[in-house]
Parts: sequence; structure tokens; C-alpha cells
Amino acid sequence: MISKSQVKDIRSLSSVKGRQEQHRYLVEGDKLSREWLHQGKNICHVLATSSWLREQEALLQQHPETLIHEVTPDELARVSTQKTPHDALLVVALPDFQYALPQHEWCIALDRLQDPGNLGSILRIADWFGIGHVVCSPGCANFFNPKVIAAGMGAHLRVALHETSLEAFLAQCQMPVFAAALQGTPISQFPKQKAATLLIGNESTGIYPALLQRATHKVHIPGGGGAESLNAAVSAGILVAALFGGIR
Repeated sequence: MISKSQVKDIRSLSSVKGRQEQHRYLVEGDKLSREWLHQGKNICHVLATSSWLREQEALLQQHPETLIHEVTPDELARVSTQKTPHDALLVVALPDFQYALPQHEWCIALDRLQDPGNLGSILRIADWFGIGHVVCSPGCANFFNPKVIAAGMGAHLRVALHETSLEAFLAQCQMPVFAAALQGTPISQFPKQKAATLLIGNESTGIYPALLQRATHKVHIPGGGGAESLNAAVSAGILVAALFGGIR
């Protein structure tokens, strides 16, 4: 049983303001909850059904710092951000963001990317390829939006997340900067890169002109169909596969 005040506090974590005030965020669903329990630290609360708690008893014993709440499916539905709530939900302390910005290694930089699903998918792409850093401008979707957590599929546990001025970051960047642009050079003309920054822009307006000027290469993905453009996350996946993985 959870109180009305606890319900209010947990529901507020769906907003940036709530996460900032409580310095916490939500992880929802069986798979992600188990992954955070396996790898994550500073888990404040676990809310789950009795059957889920029994199944994960050994895993939960590894987190003596965590408050465990047995709840009904209806109670989970009251605090969940998902249309179809799963059997478990975690409340996790926000990290302190003390990662050093990348200097000589691969990263993905995002300029005002606003769709949480796109951001989460790009985090997952970085995680898949072993890219250790994603750098966002202040105008991007929040890293800890529940939709970003869901789409990231655990990438938050393995990818260093940065929010900073991209102009300042690119000014000191010592790697080649590849900017996704419709008028760029076909990606097939570039070899696999040992280290680079891939710059992806806003879904509707693209990359801010001042940032585009700092790119060492403007690249695009040739297509033969009628679509005006590609989804930002799809573009990022194709470009990373070509530049990082060497796929042609």
C-alpha cells in the first residue's frame, strides 16, 4: 500500500520540474527494472506486485539501501506513465553528471533534438556500437524523461550523458565533426573513423547554422524514394554504422 503523498511524489517524476526537485527519476517495466537492479546504484524505491517481488527476491537482496513496496496492479497504474503498466517500477537517484567531455573518442552530439523517442533511440544506438558519450544541447529532450528511459533500453547505465553548449564543445573538439545535412557529401565517400563526433540536428529545423559552420564534414544519406527526410534516430543509426562500423 502506498500513500497519497507517495503517489503524488512519484507521478511528479514524469516532469522535468519534479525530477529536479526530488533529484530522482523513474524506471518502468520488468526488463528495465531488472537491468537497473543488476547494474544500477542509488535505487530509492521499488514498487512491484507480490509475484514480481518473489521472483526477484535474490536480486533485491543486493540492494539493502532500497525501500520495497508491494503494490497491486491498480496501484502501479496510478503512478505509471505507461498506458499498460508492467509489474515493477523503480525510483532512482539522478546521477551527478561528473563525466569529462570526450576528447579523442567517438561521440554523438545532438542539437535541440526534442522528441524523447528519438533521443532514447539514439542512446540505444550509441550503446549498441559501444560509443561511450552522447552530448546534448540545452534545448534537447530531457535525458531522464520516462519515454527516453524506455526507448534507451538500458543505455543510461552504459553511456556517459552530457548537457552543455555545443558551440563551446565543438570549439574545443579535437576530432573530425560529421554533420548530418541534406546538402552534404554522400556518406559512402568517407572511410571508417577511429574517432569522430557525429552531429545530428533538430527534427524540423536541422542543425543550427553556427554549429554547422564548425563541422569538418557535412554528410548525407543518399536515397531514391519520395520521402522528404529520414527520422533523426534512423539517420543517426545509418551514419554511425557507416562511419563507426564501416558498413557500406
